[in-house]
Amino acid sequence: MNIIKNIAAASMVALSTGLLVGCTNLDEELFSEVDSSNYYNTKLDVARAVMRPFEHAFWSIQSRHSLNEYSADQLITPSRDGWWDDSGRWRRLHYHEWNVEEGNEIYTEWRGCYQGIGQCNYVIEDMEKLEPTKFGYTQEEFDNLKSQCRALRAWFYLRLLDAFRNIPYVVSFNDQSQNTLSQVEPKKIFDFIESELIDCLELAGQKTSLGTQASIQGKWTKAGVAALLCRLYLNAEVYVGEDRYADCAKYAQEIVDGKYGAYAIADTWDAPFNWDNDTCDEVIFGFPATSGYSFWHYDMDMYAWTVPANSEDFFKDHKKKTRAHNCKWACSPSYDPTGELYNFELGMTVEKFRKYDGDVRMKCYKYLGEGKREGLFLYGYLEYTDANGQIRRIKAPEQPYELYIRDAVGQFKGLDPDKWLSSKSSSLTEGDMNSGWHFVKYPLYPDSDPHQTESDYTEIRLPEVIYMLAECKLRQGETFEAGKLLNSVRRRNYPEEKLTEVLYRPEGKIVLDEKEMLDEWGREFFAEGRRRIDLIRFGKFSTGTWWDKAPDNDNHTEIFPLTRTILGANDQLVQNPGYNK
Repeated sequence: MNIIKNIAAASMVALSTGLLVGCTNLDEELFSEVDSSNYYNTKLDVARAVMRPFEHAFWSIQSRHSLNEYSADQLITPSRDGWWDDSGRWRRLHYHEWNVEEGNEIYTEWRGCYQGIGQCNYVIEDMEKLEPTKFGYTQEEFDNLKSQCRALRAWFYLRLLDAFRNIPYVVSFNDQSQNTLSQVEPKKIFDFIESELIDCLELAGQKTSLGTQASIQGKWTKAGVAALLCRLYLNAEVYVGEDRYADCAKYAQEIVDGKYGAYAIADTWDAPFNWDNDTCDEVIFGFPATSGYSFWHYDMDMYAWTVPANSEDFFKDHKKKTRAHNCKWACSPSYDPTGELYNFELGMTVEKFRKYDGDVRMKCYKYLGEGKREGLFLYGYLEYTDANGQIRRIKAPEQPYELYIRDAVGQFKGLDPDKWLSSKSSSLTEGDMNSGWHFVKYPLYPDSDPHQTESDYTEIRLPEVIYMLAECKLRQGETFEAGKLLNSVRRRNYPEEKLTEVLYRPEGKIVLDEKEMLDEWGREFFAEGRRRIDLIRFGKFSTGTWWDKAPDNDNHTEIFPLTRTILGANDQLVQNPGYNK
């Protein structure tokens, strides 16, 4: 397997920097006289080669998450007692002031996706040379296997199209004449993704019954491929100026109807994120994770850092096999430092959840034992029992005050909970350790729980398909049908006696419109790495106002620049419109 990794590494470097020539003459230097033609000796060898790019894909989700959440209205990283300014790195993402000098998330997204495409190209071309019966595969099994890297490559390309729009076309490891050094029109990439996914829809396997997700977790099924088509079509107007909502609705309806496999909405909101989510029938595609191996979503840039620093005492997970907790991510505030409610249309993350009474997600996070939890958010005092049986509260690092987490950003320090500040001034540079509610999307179990960091990363789940279908119907004026679709998911978040007050018409009293649809996307898919494209699709990303964020001067920020590192590696690349060369 190391041989495949070594050979693929040359392709990854070339693809990530734009150097698409060279590094492909595999006859010049072999590793211990073994090349790809005699690496494949067993059925397991073939399966291992196919699944290798998936591990890289799992790792690569971190940069996408940061770009899509920091640039949007729901999540923030304020400075905190001298922490987390990082030379303005997070502020630039929040204010849409990124530039060609950025060397982190933007470059990593470009590099990570092209590395993944390079790995996929290598395996796809190898698979074309293999005879399935030689390795004990039926043709159907082998076709399914071949579809895996093609679907994954389309997933990478969809991310690149979403982030950069104008990108090179790279589809071969061995034949560079098929690739381009320069960027191609977005429509060429769009058409390629569409064609690949339609082909894979025929080749991929299908989940045959409920209760069988664990056996196919981490593999692209027909439903997963169809869901990627829905994502592509839902945003086609943004990507290539084409209205493809009807196509999105068609495939979404077929998924909901069970044409592409058996899936079902979970009984509780947290089921698709819990330790046993590989058995959750709501999950359509997830990256398998396990403690001691790969669990990239629990790494520092994602869900391990959505809670206060030093909160290991609260979670009792001092020995967890990931980095210490830290307060990187928090909710955009609903209140100013004087305690007055803001009136922004966007952001005000927690207030959007408060809007409908009884939402079970509003409970403060609590570990219930035996791999169970309740609540999504962390707020107020965080109390725990110390080794001596005394009740303690989490304290701010390097500061003398106890945390009291507020839905506001300011210098509250050790201020009593019922008191507020006298100044309304509030910005990313004015926070402290109390500023902004924290959250626990994926559970943080204590060291005593064997399921710690066991949750798979859920990339696609059935409610996303349902919400895409609902949005398409809403855009067509079918408001009641859209409302019923949304209600089919959101009713699990409220007690039975509240449903009439919180469901959309005709099953409840709430009127559904585009503003409410965008808010509901934000509630159901809070902190799942997609908020940016939803804002763009609804025309709010560059024109909207939210906490500490004024509208942009124009809409060029709806795609990211090519950083200096990217441009310096390939002189045939052209900077995206609106950015310095």
